Amino acid sequence: MHLNVQIQQEDFDVADEIEALTTDEAGAVATFTGLVRGGDGITGLVIEHYPGMTEREIRHIAEQAQARWTLITGITIIHRIGRLSVGERIVLVAVASAHRQSAFAACEFLMDYLKTRAPFWKQEARGEALSWVEHRASDDAAAERWRKP
Repeated sequence: MHLNVQIQQEDFDVADEIEALTTDEAGAVATFTGLVRGGDGITGLVIEHYPGMTEREIRHIAEQAQARWTLITGITIIHRIGRLSVGERIVLVAVASAHRQSAFAACEFLMDYLKTRAPFWKQEARGEALSWVEHRASDDAAAERWRKP
């Protein structure tokens, strides 16, 4: 399985990343691209991470997704760090699979993990003022559906 995990300041090209996952074995590629949302005076985000640990943890959860959905042929997760403005891309989760159901489910699973357990810290910028983004119970509720009984 192709596994690509990147933590970076630079932007990424979604089309290039999809192309890299497209193989003869893939029947589908599902993607999620997260953007910096404006409104409520927000002018951007500042995203921090724990180098080394973040990549290791994301690789671990990607391996769990591959074990759970065995038809997966490739996973790409790119998460940006640093100061990002409204409208900029933050994250890409792309999953290639022999069938669409596995691609969709694994993509949701991975994104729910990134929202609840990945070691990132975010601050909202309103001009020069920064405030930490609080954890949301709704994100935990979304991730709860993936727990095994």
